[in-house]
Amino acid sequence: MGRHIADHRTPSLGGRVKNFLRIARGNRAPWHRAEAKPDGNRRLVQFMRIARGRTA
Repeated sequence: MGRHIADHRTPSLGGRVKNFLRIARGNRAPWHRAEAKPDGNRRLVQFMRIARGRTA
């Protein structure tokens, strides 16, 4: 007995991979963005605030 008609898939042409690579090779890919640097010592100020137990 053969497989059901719904089980006979046509081979993929790789459309998802092609589109992913097109986006990935572009310079506007989300993972190619430069990291935002904190303003001066703002990050240190926030760590010190937390260390002192203040939440606001």
